[in-house]
Amino acid sequence: MKEFFKYVLATVIGIIVAGLIIIFLGVLTIFGIASSSDTDVTIKNNSVLKLELNGLVNERGTENSPFDFLNQFNPMGSETSLGLDNILSAIKKAKENEDIKGIYLLAGSLEAQPASIEAIRNALVDFKESGKFIIAYADNYEQLPYYLASTADKVLINPKGSLDWHGLAGMNIFYKDLMDKLGIEMQIFKVGTFKSAVEPYMLTEMSDANREQVAAYIGSIWQKFSSEVAVSRNLSEDSLNKVAEEGAMFKTGKELIAAGLVDTLIYQNDVRSYLNRYMGLEEDNKINAYTISDMKGVKRNTPKDKSGNIVAVYYAVGGIDDTSSLLTGTEDGINSKEVIKDLRKLKDDDDVKAVVLRVNSPGGSAYGSEQIWYAISQLKEKKPVIVSMGDYAASGGYYISCNADTIVAEPTTLTGSIGIFGMMPNMQQITKKIGLNIDVEKTNTLADMGNMYRPMTETEKALMQKMVEQGYDLFTTRCAEGRGMTQAEIDAIGQGRVWTGSMALERGLVDVLGGLDVAIDIAIKKAGIESCTIINYPAQEDGLFSMFESVMNDNSIKQRILKGDAAKIFNDVYSISQLEKQDHLQARMPYNIIIR
Repeated sequence: MKEFFKYVLATVIGIIVAGLIIIFLGVLTIFGIASSSDTDVTIKNNSVLKLELNGLVNERGTENSPFDFLNQFNPMGSETSLGLDNILSAIKKAKENEDIKGIYLLAGSLEAQPASIEAIRNALVDFKESGKFIIAYADNYEQLPYYLASTADKVLINPKGSLDWHGLAGMNIFYKDLMDKLGIEMQIFKVGTFKSAVEPYMLTEMSDANREQVAAYIGSIWQKFSSEVAVSRNLSEDSLNKVAEEGAMFKTGKELIAAGLVDTLIYQNDVRSYLNRYMGLEEDNKINAYTISDMKGVKRNTPKDKSGNIVAVYYAVGGIDDTSSLLTGTEDGINSKEVIKDLRKLKDDDDVKAVVLRVNSPGGSAYGSEQIWYAISQLKEKKPVIVSMGDYAASGGYYISCNADTIVAEPTTLTGSIGIFGMMPNMQQITKKIGLNIDVEKTNTLADMGNMYRPMTETEKALMQKMVEQGYDLFTTRCAEGRGMTQAEIDAIGQGRVWTGSMALERGLVDVLGGLDVAIDIAIKKAGIESCTIINYPAQEDGLFSMFESVMNDNSIKQRILKGDAAKIFNDVYSISQLEKQDHLQARMPYNIIIR
């Protein structure tokens, strides 16, 4: 009888579990259908774009998941991911739509690189040229959001809030002493005086060369930021630097007004009334606010192209063949084999008249970079190829860009870093410390080359250095061919040195300063077409699929737990453990440079 009840209970539980699964799948199906249905949004009169900039800015926004609301129940928290493409599209649509009268900019806590921030600011400046207004508000302005908010007609701040304006700093984290204590020796091979990606593993502070290049590029970025804020706020650059030296975040609201940084002290609860008055509306009139997500469903005020011509925008984002790229953000990195396959399809598609390669990469595998370079060379034989550089197009990122017909970069893009390095850890001491003994029998002298449990021999070191030098020779050759310069000229501005887009323009590494829209315009002109449809590649997965992939991928858990500096440190340490799986030659800018 006891066994009978046990089986009955098991059957009942099984039925209940099966029923719950069926219900869950049914809900997924309903939400899936809803999320894929027509989402056209009609803008009402007297509307504003509520531009809430809070979270991490990526190159491309992910599709909305019907289960995004579950993030509020996540004990680890969830950082909002904003797509630069969606932000810029929302601003452009708001500019074109006559029922949207202005932008209400909520400048929150924003994590982004300078070039992305600059692209957003340029879009805001362009929006104002339509004669529409921008009102900015924040409880507390961080430095980058304030750079954006400075474009506003009126900058509002909470009476008890703060504003951070302190300058930029480039910080490196060094692991040499830690590795010595652990008993790990990193054997380094490199070409390039400024190739500083290896410094954290061989030094305890920046080399003089690295300090020189970091000072130069953060100085270039800061000058750009401060000069533009000065113009927008009708201030001098000297006064802005004086505020930075004094510690703006410690100033009271009244002192911030006196310094010319903000216009009005107001609680957020009163901003709606402020907007009503600014728009000349009665107090009880409702202002319709549309978010970035809402604007995805708003159609552009442009006629549909019927020419059949396509300009493809291909996104190459993240590390190149990088085993740790998943740990640096939400984007998956550049898989050279997949990129080559995609570029071949674009080459063979006669409807595609030109390709804009959107590069946002600090580099990675030198071998993978060479393969992509070759695929771009083949593509270029059939149609124009224009490169648009994002936050980074450095080292391997520059390698895959160098032979484009035209290279477009933001003034604050980090590019160049033309150099090669290789690393091989010697873990002999740590194995002894923990009581491991390694013994090898081999048929030939180099049979166990790459063995991480012993130091490399002089012969092996010489061979490795020779391979690195050959890699640098090939890299500079490719750059010289692509840029119409001599190899000696490339070497003079190479040596692993990082440049901003503005500095790179002066040295012939890029052709034009501007954003993705500028690159697209150039591509259309070079293709000799009057109209076209812009299509982004590779295609993005829908929100439902992305949700399942996120659940199945344990890296997403690491991303939620580790953010900011902690994530960068973890990525560096993880990269060491993945050296056996990585290409021996790396064309990559510094792993862990942090710009504040």
